[in-house]
Amino acid sequence: MDKLIVHGGNQLSGHINISGSKNASLPILAASLLTKEKVTIANVPDVSDTNYMLQILSALSAEVERFSGRFNIEAKSVRTSAPYELVRKMRASICVMGPLLARLGETRVSMPGGCVIGDRPIDLHLKGLQALGANIEMDGGDMVLSTPNGLTGTEIDLQGKHGPTVLGTDNVMMAATLAKGTTIINSAACEPEVVDLANFLISMGAKISGAGTRRIIIEGVEKLHGTTWNVIPDRIEAGTFMIAGAMAAGSEGITLNRVNREHMAVITEKIEEAGHICNFSHDDTSVTVIPGETPQGCEITTNPFPQFPTDMQAQFTAMFATTPGISLVVDTIYPQRFMHCSEMKRMGADIDVDNGRAVIKGVGKLSAAPVMASDLRASAALVLAGLTADGSTHISRLYHIDRGYEHIDEKLLQLGAKVERVSE
Repeated sequence: MDKLIVHGGNQLSGHINISGSKNASLPILAASLLTKEKVTIANVPDVSDTNYMLQILSALSAEVERFSGRFNIEAKSVRTSAPYELVRKMRASICVMGPLLARLGETRVSMPGGCVIGDRPIDLHLKGLQALGANIEMDGGDMVLSTPNGLTGTEIDLQGKHGPTVLGTDNVMMAATLAKGTTIINSAACEPEVVDLANFLISMGAKISGAGTRRIIIEGVEKLHGTTWNVIPDRIEAGTFMIAGAMAAGSEGITLNRVNREHMAVITEKIEEAGHICNFSHDDTSVTVIPGETPQGCEITTNPFPQFPTDMQAQFTAMFATTPGISLVVDTIYPQRFMHCSEMKRMGADIDVDNGRAVIKGVGKLSAAPVMASDLRASAALVLAGLTADGSTHISRLYHIDRGYEHIDEKLLQLGAKVERVSE
């Protein structure tokens, strides 16, 4: 098992390229099961989650060829059952359920796994698929779905307790592409990753309108065909490195290439509100982040897109830990997603967490300490905290960060950070 040692106190400089979106890649890879023809998907990040999804596709009998972030997938024949030993490792594996049901009329999928950040039920996935005509039974921890009369379009509301469901919207949208008639998804997720999936499906011959709004309309077609697609940039990776620039860059800042400014709007707004500088290129595909001379605390509240993403609250908490004044972080999506705070307190952070709220009083400096990553974004926050801490921070359970950040240690080294990956 690997750990990362972050030697604090080095100013960052230079530039890096942002990888393709992990959260967009996973459902797009799953959607390749909807056609017998070859699908080529480029800009897929080399992270453990995408590797697990590719293993799942192979286990389902799809032919997968891989070369430098580009994949050829040909699912001429497909098995109905996704293996538990792979599905348990990643929550997004649930995305194969919709395509398999639409393609084969039946499927058996184990309950998904992933990192533990609070209650993340899949009831809305099942509600949507049932509305399309699926029968669902539980058997030995597996979900067994069948469509004795085929899938039929209908109107579905996917509003959940904490807002729309991204993966639920993905699953229902994929299943509906091959359903009879028209499906309307109300309270749909609006995230850029959902839009990317919809555009990918459209390139395969699907008829979809309204992606990026709360109402998506899908007209079912008889079959989909092969296509070639480039996955959008990862807005969460970009946001994480923007925070790194705000916390640890020199006077010239750091530059991130291959970004989408529109996707970064609320993250950029909050970084600038905290007193830092974000300069985008004329074509909005690069951004230079420069630490401000007078940083200040501010408030963030997580909500579904286009508001502040829950996947960025841990990283902002790391920045606020050494930002003068008092900052407030409220997570309405996953109120239990503050496990990084106890580890950062070991480093000297002044954070009070209560009922989905974190009050952070900025301290002058953090001190290095051995810490443990609890989930993907928490591990990124600990890396950020280590960049400016006195001494060397040892971060255990590095496999969490490898789920969603492509070669993060190499990119940090490229920016001048002193980090090293070692075996525990």
